[in-house]
Amino acid sequence: MPWPVTLIVDVASGDKHLKTTVGLPPGPPQTLSLPLTATSPRAFGMQVGPPMPFDDGKEKRLVATTVEGAVDAAKVTAVTLSMPQPGAAQTILIGKLDDVPGDADLRAAYTHIVDRYGQYTRATWPEKIANDDELKQRASATPHVDAVPGLDRYGGRTDLPAMRATGWFRTQKQGNRWWLVTPEGHAFFSLGVNAVNHTDGRTYVQGREFMFADPSGANGRFGGTADSRSDNGSQRDNGMNHGRWWDIYANNVARTLGDDFAAAWRSRTLDRLKAWHFNTLGNWSDPAFAGDKRMAYTVPILIRGDFNTVSTGYDYWGRMPDPFDPRFAKATEQAVAIATKGVRDDPWLLGYFADNELAWAGQGPQGRWALATGSLAQGPDSPAKQAFLAQLKRTYPDASAFATAWGVDAPDWHRVEAQGFHAPDFNEAHPAIAADYIAFLKTFATRYFQTVARTLKKADPNHLFLGGRLAVRTPEVEEASATVADVTSINTYTDLPEHGFDVAEFRRWDKPVLLTEFHFGSADRGPFGNGVAAVANEDERGKAYARFVDAAAASGVVVGTHWFQYVDQPVTGRVLDGENAHIGLVGITDVPFEGFTRAVTDVNARVGGGSGGGRH
Repeated sequence: MPWPVTLIVDVASGDKHLKTTVGLPPGPPQTLSLPLTATSPRAFGMQVGPPMPFDDGKEKRLVATTVEGAVDAAKVTAVTLSMPQPGAAQTILIGKLDDVPGDADLRAAYTHIVDRYGQYTRATWPEKIANDDELKQRASATPHVDAVPGLDRYGGRTDLPAMRATGWFRTQKQGNRWWLVTPEGHAFFSLGVNAVNHTDGRTYVQGREFMFADPSGANGRFGGTADSRSDNGSQRDNGMNHGRWWDIYANNVARTLGDDFAAAWRSRTLDRLKAWHFNTLGNWSDPAFAGDKRMAYTVPILIRGDFNTVSTGYDYWGRMPDPFDPRFAKATEQAVAIATKGVRDDPWLLGYFADNELAWAGQGPQGRWALATGSLAQGPDSPAKQAFLAQLKRTYPDASAFATAWGVDAPDWHRVEAQGFHAPDFNEAHPAIAADYIAFLKTFATRYFQTVARTLKKADPNHLFLGGRLAVRTPEVEEASATVADVTSINTYTDLPEHGFDVAEFRRWDKPVLLTEFHFGSADRGPFGNGVAAVANEDERGKAYARFVDAAAASGVVVGTHWFQYVDQPVTGRVLDGENAHIGLVGITDVPFEGFTRAVTDVNARVGGGSGGGRH
């Protein structure tokens, strides 16, 4: 047929099954290769594998890069082909079926997929470069700037009624909407970009040199060694995640600006961001930007230490800090001292974030209660557990009343206090469970934010506390953040802000929100992934950006949006966790995506600008 179909292949040996699902394009004839062992792009160090089919020089070859299950390859009893609910008759012509020893086909799928500039080798697109001269010309092009009148030096809107100038960024509600306010007293909608950093193109080479047409860059000044192995969810099934890496982005920047490029790169990058009418450097950006005094910036407070932690079962970036542990307060003091050093007197500093995407909840319908159940599962030496037990003992006169309210077997408090107590899921027959969980989650979240806020305001009373960059979260943590922090920061990857957080609740609380991560990606510019929020193609990225930012600005509670991220992720996956998506303003070559940045510029000028302007 002239259309593609979804093909499910099931290989069985007795009651064991090996399965894959592939997109089978229409002719010409091609070979489908199915590895007889489980595999995935994660095993090769990246989250999304190369597009299929590919031309191996002899024929079109479609390799199943994601295979689940297990079989005894010597005792295969059946191979079943099927399609999920076809809406019309389908015809597939099947040739011979062979078994071939080894994994040559699977390895070939990943062989030489990256050129010397870090670009995908098997496709082309408008921003792809062919040689050093073209790279220098396109990366060094001076951005066209249409000035937006009616802005103060920080990007605040002088066309709106002035507010009180304090010399620092702050928040204020004017009319029926919240604003950030610049040090000069003008309304400011923070249009930011995350990870504006020239070290953001690192990808592992060791163990997968065959993927690179020329891996020699890893052995020079743009190479190094690292080890990303951990028990965190971000690494549990990620292979090829340690050894020698290559910073392809930095290597390309040096090709255009010379080896000592840091200051020149910052200048060029700020020129671009300002031309695109951004006004804030978001989280994970180069700290050296603070000295340039050209754009507002943010600083993370990264709290690390030997304090107790609680598992929610999700723990993608690690377990949840226990804010009831005195060692957490001490670690917070140390983290705040590091974060505020050298910046506490800088008016260009917008504010501080606390940690990033903590495990405030688990997964599934009962995930909301995971911090509560995880705390009760710990031993008597857990400060979080002791805090929850104290709450329960204040609520119930004795263990018998508690056991009846929760529907559990607890003849005395010792049963609850013991290590491994299995707290029940919420159920309608025992509404007290949810009520007690909610009360504890509020106490937990409030304790965390108050500990950070008090420590921060003591060290730096003038700058904003921007909350905790919430990703997986609960209503309780949102309310605690809204109550304690100056601004609640939320990372949400949705088509519209209101689909990512409860706008109505923040209106009811009358508190401001900063959307500190969002993006829209596509798979037509090199990297195989299309991000957390995918769109069909590059043109759609600009349209999606406009819809999201316009809706945020119209909400009345959102005071800014920060795009994730500045640079495309490496084709072969970033060092941190193998993410490899096209989500950048610029490619791995540092060449801007012209169509997307043009659309972004127009929106930014409209939303954050004074009396008009834009790039055309």
